[in-house]
Amino acid sequence: MKILGISGSLRKGSFNTALLRAAAELAPEGVEFTAATIHGVPLYDADVEADEGIPAKVRELKDLTAAADGLILFTPEYNNSLPGVFKNAIDWMSRPSDDIARVFGGKPVAILGASPGNFGTILSQNAWLPVLRTLGTNPWFGGRLMVSRAGGVFDADGRIVDEKVKHNLTAFLQGFAAFADGTRGG
Repeated sequence: MKILGISGSLRKGSFNTALLRAAAELAPEGVEFTAATIHGVPLYDADVEADEGIPAKVRELKDLTAAADGLILFTPEYNNSLPGVFKNAIDWMSRPSDDIARVFGGKPVAILGASPGNFGTILSQNAWLPVLRTLGTNPWFGGRLMVSRAGGVFDADGRIVDEKVKHNLTAFLQGFAAFADGTRGG
């Protein structure tokens, strides 16, 4: 089984990218976990699309998503909602619109995130739901993971030092892998 994780942060010391790296290490047995980034995705511009086509980085993310059995969005929360740079990447990935079904159609998707605030990324995760519905994905509602006060969860090298968070991430990954496997008849 192949699961793709995408971090929605551009920050070098991103808690969500650290969480993504941890997920790659904690993936259940039998799961090939690929970690991806939105670095290199330009701002969406229909003129660029018309004149130059889909950028190489966007094509790469689309192909990785289409080939995956499941997709996990590692989302920051900015101003009580989803981050514009991450939404921009997903918007690009929905182009051209006749390719949405290949990339996202029926795709099992999970959302999690880390934040320095007290409430984790609950509002960002909720804000993603209409987008995922529009793209025709199959969101997983079997578990939620919102890492709050993330500054104390990771060490200076971005490794999880909070055993409870590590345990919760492992359980989240196992639950989502089982869900994604069940949707493909596994």
